[in-house]
Amino acid sequence: MEIDTDKINDAVLALLWLTLHSERGAWKSFDWNVTDRLHRKGLIAGPVNTARSLVLTNEGLLRSEKLFRALFTRPRP
Repeated sequence: MEIDTDKINDAVLALLWLTLHSERGAWKSFDWNVTDRLHRKGLIAGPVNTARSLVLTNEGLLRSEKLFRALFTRPRP
């Protein structure tokens, strides 16, 4: 089985939107390999520090909400 890390990145980015606080901060309770990949893509800032949260970039904030809606919500009737 080959793992699709892009799909994992998208799922984690969507879940970061779920834990959003202070406008663009999110709890960083996800695998550090994933948050490092999101950081390299310019979607989050500060994944490796002593703080309990990280900061979504403007692009990351928009993409995380879009992914959350696509992956985790039901269409309206």
